[in-house]
Amino acid sequence: MLRRLEWTVVRRLDGLLQGDYRTLLRGAGLDLADLREYQHHDDVRHIDWNVTARTDTPHVRVFTEDREMAAWFLLDLSPSVDFGSGEQRKRNVSAEFVAVLARLLTRHGNRIGALLYGSGVDTVIPTRGGRQHVLHLLHTLQARPTGREAGPTRLRDLLDSAANLIRRRSAVFVVSDFISEPGWERPLGLLAQRHEVVAVRVLDPLELQLPDLGLLTLRDAETGEQLLVDTHDAGFRKRFARVAAQRESELRESLARAGVDALELSTDADLVDAVIRFTEMRKRRIRLAAGGGMPAHLQPAAA
Repeated sequence: MLRRLEWTVVRRLDGLLQGDYRTLLRGAGLDLADLREYQHHDDVRHIDWNVTARTDTPHVRVFTEDREMAAWFLLDLSPSVDFGSGEQRKRNVSAEFVAVLARLLTRHGNRIGALLYGSGVDTVIPTRGGRQHVLHLLHTLQARPTGREAGPTRLRDLLDSAANLIRRRSAVFVVSDFISEPGWERPLGLLAQRHEVVAVRVLDPLELQLPDLGLLTLRDAETGEQLLVDTHDAGFRKRFARVAAQRESELRESLARAGVDALELSTDADLVDAVIRFTEMRKRRIRLAAGGGMPAHLQPAAA
């Protein structure tokens, strides 16, 4: 799997990014990347006193990482990620994303680690570098049995475990379909205050809109509950699409409130295109922060 991805994806991304893989990791380097309000855990040496005096609110500088940094993958492997309406399941998309990013980052001297969640956080892979460590991570993922019914996902347990485990500032990729019990939003926001967090959301087109397939039995992969539905009913399909769209909107709002960037990976989309779009978005944001694009509320008042 890794050899295939190195030839088909990693090399393409390495050439297309041309060093912009650094926009995936922001830490305490030398290049100014952003300004944000001071948090209690921040290093006081990074306070920007000019902006602080101008706004009457302490602000710190965030820098682009220019040295080795740790990246963690928080992997939701609950039963719902075993779903896929086409050739790919969400679990496969997650694994390929992790393989590509892990290899790309370790090729540039960074270390990667992972926390795996099934019915709870059951596996911790400490951070190390090198291709062999990436192979170890992928073997661990592929050797896991598919999820069995164990009740609803509690994504907050995964996030709380990461907050307790990851001490040094790191890049954290939360890879999940975010089909979970409520309550994960606050732990995600707290994690984002200490680390550079990216929400990697895996989804399948059938979760957004149902085709006309007649009578179908839908089964909840996590609870085993079954429901017979008539997809030939246009009204039912419209209601399903409306509820799905509402959930999409609420999910995006929750991620925005938590202060994390989001990357969406669909089972029917190209992984390279998704990563490039995401990197371009982050690069534009960094340019605005480091260049002349200071937010309006930080601009000096007109005389």
